[in-house]
Formats: sequence, structure tokens, C-alpha cells
Amino acid sequence: MGRPRTPLLDRERITTTALQLIDESGDFSVPQIARRLGAQTGSVYHHVDGRDGIVELLREHVTSGIDPATLDLTPWDTAVEAWARSYRAAFAAHPRAIPLLMTSPVRAPRVLEQYERAVNVLLAAGFDCAGIMPLIIALENLVLGSALDLAAPETMWELTDQVPTPRLAEALAAVGEGRADRAFEVGLTAFMNHARALREKRVDVGG
Repeated sequence: MGRPRTPLLDRERITTTALQLIDESGDFSVPQIARRLGAQTGSVYHHVDGRDGIVELLREHVTSGIDPATLDLTPWDTAVEAWARSYRAAFAAHPRAIPLLMTSPVRAPRVLEQYERAVNVLLAAGFDCAGIMPLIIALENLVLGSALDLAAPETMWELTDQVPTPRLAEALAAVGEGRADRAFEVGLTAFMNHARALREKRVDVGG
């Protein structure tokens, strides 16, 4: 019997299948991927470096949705804000992947390159090197938390007669639709204001 024209397994199909499983249930396993692709589990390992290798392929796939051109914008704060918005949109498309990706070390070369670019943007803007990673991590916490929030029910508080909460009810009614987007704007504005203040303080001291 001749070989099939389309290979049964390749890295792209393995990644796509793993992401489908995560979108459905929040996790994946190599045997699950093999079953869905109609292959043997051992065959999957011929294409990827185990589960950790699949996680890094997933990271590359999800982060490919981040627009790299955002980090070319000027001035620096425009670049950082645009990067944050694009970052949020990319992960909001696959929110169930966030816990998996954020609890494993980043090894994917293309992802590391993007972090390198972000660090360079902040260094060029005059930020203290020791303070750059806390800023990036804080921004990631905001972005990824907001991406998870986008996948949550619009109303996360279920009020009951057992606990009187008239003010909470009033506040929930007043917020209207788009709660997650509005909360993200509050957080991003606060972050950007803090980052600008840090930079201005360093520039003033340096000057």
C-alpha cells in the first residue's frame, strides 16, 4: 500500500489538536491527541519533544496572534499600550490555555524574541534595567487576568436573599454591559500612569 499523500501527523496538526482539547476541557494529554488524530501515542513522540514540547508549540501558536508591529510604534508608551491590547486579544481567543502556559517556563525562541524586543523598548525609553521585568510581569498579570475575565460570565456575582447586598446590587446594575473591557481599561490606565511616573522620576534623577 502506498503512503498517504497527506501525512497523518505533523507538528502543526499536533498543536492544533492539543489546542482544541484545551479549548474544550482546559488540558490535554499525548494519548488524547493520538486518539483524535487516529494515530499511535508513540508516533506523536516522533514529532514533538513530549508534553513540554507541545506546550511550547502551543505557546508559539497562541502568541502568534500578538501583532509584533506594536512594539515598533513610538513613543514607547504607545508601543507598550498597543502591545498589551494585542496580547490580551491573542490570549482571549484561547483563555483555557492561560493556566497551562503561564505555569511552565518560556522556552519558545519566537516568544523569547518578543520579550527581548519589549525589554529593548523600555531600555531605550530610559527605564532602570532592574525594574523592567517587574513592569513586564505586572502588565502580563493584568493582560492575562483580563483575558480570563473575558471568558467569564458577564455577571460573576449571584445575589441571594440570605445576605442583604443592596449597594452591590446597585453597582452591578450600574456597570452595564462590557464589564470586562471597562475593568481592563481601568487597570491599563493605572499601569501606564505608573510606568510613566517611574520613567519621569528616573529621567529627572538622571538629568
